[in-house]
Amino acid sequence: MGQLYLNKIVKSYGHFDVIKGVSLDIKDGEFMVFVGPSGCGKSTLLRMIAGLDDTTDGDIVIDGKRVNALPPVERGIAMVFQSYALYPHMSVFENIAFPLRVEKMPEAQIREKVDAVAKVLQLDQRLQQRPGQLSGGQRQRVAIGRAIVREPKIFLFDEPLSNLDAALRADMRIELTRLHRQLKTTMIYVTHDQIEAMTMADRIVVLHGGDIAQVGAPLELYHKPQNLFVAGFIGNPTMNFVPVVCKGISAEGVTVAYQDQTATLPVTGRSELVGQSLTLGIRPEHLSLGKGDLTVTVAPNAIERLGISTIAYCTLPSGEAYCAVLPGSAPVHVEQAVATGIRAADCHLFDGNGNALERHIDWQAETMPEALKAAV
Repeated sequence: MGQLYLNKIVKSYGHFDVIKGVSLDIKDGEFMVFVGPSGCGKSTLLRMIAGLDDTTDGDIVIDGKRVNALPPVERGIAMVFQSYALYPHMSVFENIAFPLRVEKMPEAQIREKVDAVAKVLQLDQRLQQRPGQLSGGQRQRVAIGRAIVREPKIFLFDEPLSNLDAALRADMRIELTRLHRQLKTTMIYVTHDQIEAMTMADRIVVLHGGDIAQVGAPLELYHKPQNLFVAGFIGNPTMNFVPVVCKGISAEGVTVAYQDQTATLPVTGRSELVGQSLTLGIRPEHLSLGKGDLTVTVAPNAIERLGISTIAYCTLPSGEAYCAVLPGSAPVHVEQAVATGIRAADCHLFDGNGNALERHIDWQAETMPEALKAAV
């Protein structure tokens, strides 16, 4: 079992709260990712779960037992850090076996456990090598093996892929998700990289300023962000934000005006919003060339041609950044005006406090192929 419950966790340094009353329920066997910008408190929260940092207030409960006062070794947790922290003079076998030798486990049992872990991590042919003879990805697997061999209830990963190059990070993401499927153990993973979060997590916790901005499945956060912060953080390139004015509320949605155009967006509005300035959100990949329900004409100031797609970076007349992901052969050029169309159904709308208005769109039905819907 590896069920974790955080109840109003607070971490303070003097009068400054780094973690501000976080509550979270993590299910047994779940792959949960903490994501957010630097300084949001994600690593601090992880260290409190591990017992490396004390909690100022609140309860950490593992499998129904409050563990605040327990040392790290008694919490049933193993942690993998950003640095591999391997012993360079020891073989791969001895690095993995080290925590078992500390526990004074019999030699035959140590060999059995290390051999089993090495096979899972595809290190069985490298057990006699030393860390200096391994690649970065192999060294990270050794560090993970040293955690696995303890058979913890919960694995904690603190940005373990940050030291790897881009191609190796992609490979290790696949390996970690495969490992989670195989072990069926609770994993909590900290990263600032939202691509890692989107591709690996069962659920994502988006942290902002020491508090939870939103918790949800990756596609839920992508299609239904609850606020401007999550909308801007999840997605690459980031969501475009266009200033609009609310012109009316009806059963069909909220009618907004941009320059001399109006469009009704399928979101639930409130009567007090009429006449107020709102923020329309549209993802770059949902824009098209030509006219739409709303049309934004811009002159790109930079263009990236990636083959499968072309990314045009622009600036709105009001000064906001604006980006369009277009087909690879799109006829766009730097400093030449181009019309981009916005479809009302793709839009998000945020009030003056940055909170999202509820979309009428069933994103699961809209994004799931018919054959898959039938299978489900």
